[in-house]
Amino acid sequence: MYKNRKITVLSHILVWLLLFSMPYLLSYGQEQEVNRVIAHFWIPLVFSAIIFYLNYFVLIDQYFFPKKMVLFITINVIIIAFFLFLKEYIEDNFFQDIIKKRSKDSVRLGPPFKMGIYIQVLSYMAPLLFSIAIKSTKRWIKTEAERKEAANFKLKSELQHLHYQLQPHFFFNSLNNIYALVDISPEQAKTSIHSLSKLMRYMLYETNVELISLSKEIDFLKKYIELMKLRVSDKTVVNYSFPAEETGIKIAPLLFISLIENAFKHGVSASKKSIINIEMICKEKTVYFTIKNDDFPKKIDDKSGSGIGLPNIEKRLELLYPKKYNFKTTLENNHFVSHLEIETN
Repeated sequence: MYKNRKITVLSHILVWLLLFSMPYLLSYGQEQEVNRVIAHFWIPLVFSAIIFYLNYFVLIDQYFFPKKMVLFITINVIIIAFFLFLKEYIEDNFFQDIIKKRSKDSVRLGPPFKMGIYIQVLSYMAPLLFSIAIKSTKRWIKTEAERKEAANFKLKSELQHLHYQLQPHFFFNSLNNIYALVDISPEQAKTSIHSLSKLMRYMLYETNVELISLSKEIDFLKKYIELMKLRVSDKTVVNYSFPAEETGIKIAPLLFISLIENAFKHGVSASKKSIINIEMICKEKTVYFTIKNDDFPKKIDDKSGSGIGLPNIEKRLELLYPKKYNFKTTLENNHFVSHLEIETN
């Protein structure tokens, strides 16, 4: 902040030094009369600087931005008129030699008086308009930065909400599954509780980041699948395939778990044979994730789970990977297929 302010002040000084040096820089070696430079160039330039900084630091903020345009224009008209009068007064009282020479030249050349006034007015309008342009640009940049910051904060808040929403949803479904094992197989229930504690530790302590290694996420998914396999009967076959090698890909955590939950919730029957196929493929920086399972729709009175899994993942994908993902679900010959593609680059 301090460094930026220092650079700004230095740039202003350099610009004004350059402007004050213009008569000598453009003289092409010709000798310049100092009094003429002071009267016709430096004094108007000082007045221009006053107009610029008075508007830049005071008038634009107080009158222009609040849309008090009549007052803003009136004050600047008075200031410009005052400087026009003051310039003539200074020349008349302190630069008599220039006045005499100008009166002699005017007899010969006779420059239009009104044209001279117009030129002076325009010369004072330039710093006024320039100050408005700079101030408006800075305000737009600041507003845009604040808008982006607000949007980013909203994005993070919404993602955090979805993340916290997913955790109890996951925990609730897992407890339902373990509850079903307590009477059937107490030993399996104990094993499931131990596995669940490891999964919850991952969810609570390792996923509070924007991106996580895909290999860690795969390890989490494998453990969850093995946990879910404990509660299904021998009539259910679960096949899964994940990249065996380190891909180097980083991805937002917990994007695939809802799809796997959904497959075990709707793709398993207690009395019929069923199959769940889970496959993940990585090509360059794109992740392809597909789940295919038999479709056994839940009964109306079945209240297991909260039904937030798929809506949750769609919202998170929209926030995290806008225009970089493809998510679709289809029903093909009594098989439910979920397909998700994510470009991570």
